[in-house]
Amino acid sequence: MKILVAYASKYGATQGIAERLGDRLGERGHEVSVRSCMDIDDASGFDAYVVGSAVYAFNWRKGARKFVERHAAELSAHPVWLFASGPLGTDVVDKDGKDVLKEAEPKQFAEYEGLLGPRGKKVFRGAYDHEQLRGADRMVVWMPAIRDLLPNGDFREWDEIDAWADAIADELATPVASAERART
Repeated sequence: MKILVAYASKYGATQGIAERLGDRLGERGHEVSVRSCMDIDDASGFDAYVVGSAVYAFNWRKGARKFVERHAAELSAHPVWLFASGPLGTDVVDKDGKDVLKEAEPKQFAEYEGLLGPRGKKVFRGAYDHEQLRGADRMVVWMPAIRDLLPNGDFREWDEIDAWADAIADELATPVASAERART
């Protein structure tokens, strides 16, 4: 199957997740294109879509939101999976005892449920490097109270990313395998 993995990333962590998903899906025999949402004018010609974005203030980046809005008809006619990246650190639950990954879900997961009918949604941990910040984001470096809330490091869990890609590949293979069994 031809799969488009589209992503919106500000500093590269989400792009890395998208590339890893694309590599893993490719290893499973799919033809995969991994591209930034901002670089896609025509989303047609794919059999399935995986769309993801970094999350800021409980929202996907604007590029991912615009991509979905522009291509909703095409996306909704095919299998779609959504992902987000953002939580930093290794805590499983927050100070209130809530699941960190569940609490980090972007608003778009709920908004796109009816629009796209995604087969799956997943939040992955992100990565953060104080030294990579640019523009207005650099203010974080000068504000210790905020900086201390954002642990420096790469918290992406590659095994989780690989497992999710494998689950997508398995789900995409299931209808094909069933159809082939029916013919024999």
